[in-house]
Amino acid sequence: MVRLTRIYTRGGDQGQTSLGDGTRVAKHSARPAAYGTVDEANAVIGLARLTAVADGGADTDAMLARIQNDLFDLGADLCTPEDPDPKYPPLRVVAAQVARLEGEIDALNAELASLDSFILPGGKPTAAQLHLARTVVRRAEREITALAETEPVSPEAVRYVNRLSDHLFVLARWVNDRGAGDVLWVPGGNR
Repeated sequence: MVRLTRIYTRGGDQGQTSLGDGTRVAKHSARPAAYGTVDEANAVIGLARLTAVADGGADTDAMLARIQNDLFDLGADLCTPEDPDPKYPPLRVVAAQVARLEGEIDALNAELASLDSFILPGGKPTAAQLHLARTVVRRAEREITALAETEPVSPEAVRYVNRLSDHLFVLARWVNDRGAGDVLWVPGGNR
């Protein structure tokens, strides 16, 4: 496990960081950008958890707590390049984590009416924060798939982040009184 005895190391003072396998790369390179955006999404989900119990109940907070932990798994997966013969087995996102998201999406979505319009981010505070988290997750997905064009990336990591944005969208609707409190887009409504 992780043991942090010092917070600053001065190792990044020249604009480089260490990956999970010890390789040094520029902090702005594709891999740190991808897992950095995953970290950003995790922080936004942390904000959503501040109001999750009041807006959606303890089940909402429990889902988000599991997702936050999964996002650390995803960050660990992304920060460790694929290696056919690693010295230590790296932590990777697994199919069961994706399947759990799919099961939760299906259960939440079963309680929602079909959509007749696009949804504007808003409604209850938790729903608005979940929509923000969803957009950050979509950016992380773009960065992860861009990374996958140049370096090997775990297929389950890509699946997880793709499913997560769907999960956050459905959960935001569910938190908005099962969709009754959704803010709907009115095409051309301000002309």
